[in-house]
Amino acid sequence: MSNSNTRVLAEIAIGVALATVLSTIKIISMPYGGSVTLGSMVPILLIAFRRDIKVGVTTGITYGLVQMIIDGWFYSPVGMLLDYPLAFGILGIAALFKKQPIIGVVVALTGRFVCHFVSGVVFFGMYAPEGMSPVLYSAVYNGGYIFVEIIISAVLIYALVQRNVLNMDL
Repeated sequence: MSNSNTRVLAEIAIGVALATVLSTIKIISMPYGGSVTLGSMVPILLIAFRRDIKVGVTTGITYGLVQMIIDGWFYSPVGMLLDYPLAFGILGIAALFKKQPIIGVVVALTGRFVCHFVSGVVFFGMYAPEGMSPVLYSAVYNGGYIFVEIIISAVLIYALVQRNVLNMDL
């Protein structure tokens, strides 16, 4: 294994570990999953911006698998794939927006929202209040916390860009 590959693997491991620690600092926890954290998406987004889409997606999928294990409950194989490895893996698309990182944050977390939204409609629609469409319920439920996550992540990424911490020349 080359020094470069070792460095990338180390960055992925550190990013996943940091995102996992930040995910435990919950500002808001939703009753059926999902939460607003203190920037837990930022380490994954940073790796995507610093490296490329392949490394970003790999980091997100790895983080999603770690979260799936930590959450420790099972409801459906497809739902679990949507809510964990796919939802967090899609954050890697932020790499496509290295020159516009705020847009990258919005696009990547919107992708995460879509995964949770579909899962919410298909697997959690039964929790919608009587008379409310599962589509509307999932949009409001998942959109509520993802929107706040977008704002927190965008502010933190903006601050890191202003301080030249991203250093995307690696």
